Amino acid sequence: MTALRIALDVMGGDAAPPAMLEGAVRALEKGLAAERVLLVGDEKIIRDGLAALGCQAAFGVLHASQTIGMGESPSQALRAKPDSSIAKCVGAVREKHAGALVSMGNTGAVVGASTLLLGTLEGVRRPGIAVTLELSGHPVTLLDMGANIAPKPEHLLQYAEMGAIFMRDCFKVAAPRVGLLNIGEESSKGTDLLKDAHALLAEAAELDFAGNIEGGDVFANKADVVVTDGFTGNVVLKLLEGFSGFMLELVLSELDAHGVKWSAHAVRNVKKHIDYAEYGGALLLGVQGTVIVGHGRSDAGAVANALAFAARAMDARVNDHIVAGLAGGKLAQSPPSK
Repeated sequence: MTALRIALDVMGGDAAPPAMLEGAVRALEKGLAAERVLLVGDEKIIRDGLAALGCQAAFGVLHASQTIGMGESPSQALRAKPDSSIAKCVGAVREKHAGALVSMGNTGAVVGASTLLLGTLEGVRRPGIAVTLELSGHPVTLLDMGANIAPKPEHLLQYAEMGAIFMRDCFKVAAPRVGLLNIGEESSKGTDLLKDAHALLAEAAELDFAGNIEGGDVFANKADVVVTDGFTGNVVLKLLEGFSGFMLELVLSELDAHGVKWSAHAVRNVKKHIDYAEYGGALLLGVQGTVIVGHGRSDAGAVANALAFAARAMDARVNDHIVAGLAGGKLAQSPPSK
């Protein structure tokens, strides 16, 4: 059972620890067994928090005496706080006490610790952060969203391969279409990085390469996987979050100003298309173990979704299939049998 457990960083995130604990409890309602959740953080705070929620579920608890703040330097904090909840979560996966971890804490610390301490999967050059959204009514995964801001063309090829396997295994897309984010559709457009990456992707027979796609095409259901460098990806993600929230507030304000009644339920349905908390967070593809990096503003619902997402990715054996796919070059075929 330990290999199937998910270590949850109870101390990470703007709303920690209450939202993390409530999210763990809500995950039980989604069918996740309490025995599969390892709560990591200050043990007294965890047990007092569970008691306040009236929860007697058999969660595992791993004490961590330190917490890395959202604004701390990742490298400095990891060195200065070896008993932090992030370090203990990563350590639990490394020591096989858990197979996955979920943290809404300091993203740089989570990515750095996971990359250094867990190591990359066999054949993977650089891990990438994969964010899944429903911008067109269908799930689309964008990567990299910030792990590798200066990639090489071969890194983008691997992001495409890993993203395709992830979409196939977790979202049942039989032959995921891969698009390369660029300033134009022509293969001659863009930087040298994008031109070289386009050539590699076009030559990859195992991929269903849809060619270059522009920013607006992300909303047009032209690709199931959108590949970009971490710098551009992070800017795109933050822009999507900020602009979508701004436009939603603007529309609601105008409706109120004109006396038009609107439904909170309808608003929630709109937000589902632009909020990756709907899936709980982003998956760090390419590292040993399943690592989910959540938004710092995550609430209990997002935490519950993240735990369910981690369980789904782990149970689907995405990492095993990435290793097999990179080695065999047959990503569009059915995943290996269990």
